[in-house]
Amino acid sequence: MIDTIKRGIKNLKDDISVIYEKDPAAGSLLEVILCYPGLHALIAHRIAHKLKKWHIPLIPRMISYITRIVTGIEIHPGAQIGKRFFIDHGEGVVIGETTVIGDDVLIYQQVTLGGTGNEHGKRHPTLEDGVIVGAGAKVLGNINIGKYSRIGAGSVVVDNVPENSTVIGVPGKVVVRKFKDENGILMHNRIPDPVECEIRRLTYEVKDLREQIEKLRG
Repeated sequence: MIDTIKRGIKNLKDDISVIYEKDPAAGSLLEVILCYPGLHALIAHRIAHKLKKWHIPLIPRMISYITRIVTGIEIHPGAQIGKRFFIDHGEGVVIGETTVIGDDVLIYQQVTLGGTGNEHGKRHPTLEDGVIVGAGAKVLGNINIGKYSRIGAGSVVVDNVPENSTVIGVPGKVVVRKFKDENGILMHNRIPDPVECEIRRLTYEVKDLREQIEKLRG
């Protein structure tokens, strides 16, 4: 029991410290403790998850339900969440029962980590270490989002994503380019448009073909 309490305190310190690292608006310790719904939801989830692992009925779901009313964030007690998890703003976030989240993951408001049907077993996504999910993104089904990948705002992801990738669009498409600042944060205003990139590529190919035709005619 003492070891469990020590781990809980250590996790709480990490959860608070990561807010200072990733949110420049964080002013003081008291402000973070009192005014960050993502932190409140995470603390409640860690308690509910522990009770669920102890096979205590109903109470974990009641904690999850009350937390959703208070914070606007719904995390099923069965979800597995790693260290230094940060929900920025948080309103409308939904995290399903069999979701697995690694360490140092950041998600924004209106994100859904959900399923695609009524199947049993593992039916929600796995987010590996360092993943960032932009505002309004939906990551659906038993898929894997590789380490340090970025999901652009408003994207709908239904397929596996390799490590160090950026995904944008509906349905989500992998763009093999990195758009991060020096702190590794997703730069939403610099995410490329895959359709535009493809049109540009075709434009260059057509230009090259025209030049070759002109040479043949000459």
